[in-house]
Amino acid sequence: MTQAIDAGASLADLVAGGGVVVLSGAGLSTESGIPDYRGETGRRRRAEPMTYQAFVGGEAARRRYWARSHLGWRHIARAAPNDGHRAVAELQARGLVDGIITQNVDGLHQAAGAREVIELHGGLDRVLCLSCGERTPRDRLDRRLREANPGWDAQADMINPDGDAVLDDDQVESFRVVPCERCGGPLKPDVIFFGENVPPPRVRDCYALTERAGVLLVLGSSLTVMSGLRFVRRAAGAGIPVVIVNRGPTRGDDLARLNLDLPLGSALTGLVAALP
Repeated sequence: MTQAIDAGASLADLVAGGGVVVLSGAGLSTESGIPDYRGETGRRRRAEPMTYQAFVGGEAARRRYWARSHLGWRHIARAAPNDGHRAVAELQARGLVDGIITQNVDGLHQAAGAREVIELHGGLDRVLCLSCGERTPRDRLDRRLREANPGWDAQADMINPDGDAVLDDDQVESFRVVPCERCGGPLKPDVIFFGENVPPPRVRDCYALTERAGVLLVLGSSLTVMSGLRFVRRAAGAGIPVVIVNRGPTRGDDLARLNLDLPLGSALTGLVAALP
C-alpha cells in the first residue's frame, strides 16, 4: 500500500505540470463491463478476432461477423463511462490533458464528456460501406438487422472488447445480413480490423500530438500490438516522460518513467483528488 501511495504522488507531480496526452486501451473500459483482450496475465483470452482479409473475402465471414456483432452491439451500446473515463474528462476540463488517443472503439471517453478524442481504431457506433464509402449510424443498421431477423433470439456466452459475441455456428447460419441502402454494397463497422492499416493521416495526427506532449499517460493498455506501442517508443525516444497505469505487465514497461499496477478507476479518481 505504501508503494502505491508513493507512486500515486509521483503520478500527480507529473500530471500537475499539464501537457498530458492520454493513450488508452481496453483495460480502461473493463470497469464498464467490457472485457479486455488479455487480462492481467497478458495472455489472450480468446482466439484471433475477425481479420480484414477474411471479412472482405467472403459472404460467410461477413455473416458470421455481423451475427456476432449484432448481438455484441447491444452490450456495448448499454455500457456507461466509469470512474476512469470521468477522471480523464475532468483532467481535460482542468486543462491538464491536451489530447486523448484511444485504442478503444466503445465511445466511452466521449460519453464521459471528453472532447477531440482520436479514435485510433475507429468507432463501433458508425458503419462504413465498402463499395461507396458512405458512413451511417450504427443504430440505423441495428434497426434494419432487427427487422431482417425477426425472432432471432441467439444468446452469447461472452462479449469481447470489439463488440464481437461468441455464438454457435447454427445461430450464425440463420442470420440475415443487410446491404448498404445507397448502393447495395457490403457493410463494415467503421473500425480497424486485425490485418488492416490505420489511415496514415490519423497516425500522423497521433504522432504530432505525442511529440507535443509533456507526459504520455498510458491507461489500460498492454501495448502488445505496435499500433499503440509506436507512440510510447516515439515519446521515450524524444525524452518525453511515459507513465503507464495498467493491471499487469506491458510491452512498454522498460520505456516508462513510472509504472503503476493499479485498478484504473480508483487510481485515476485518486489522481484527480490529489491535484490542486
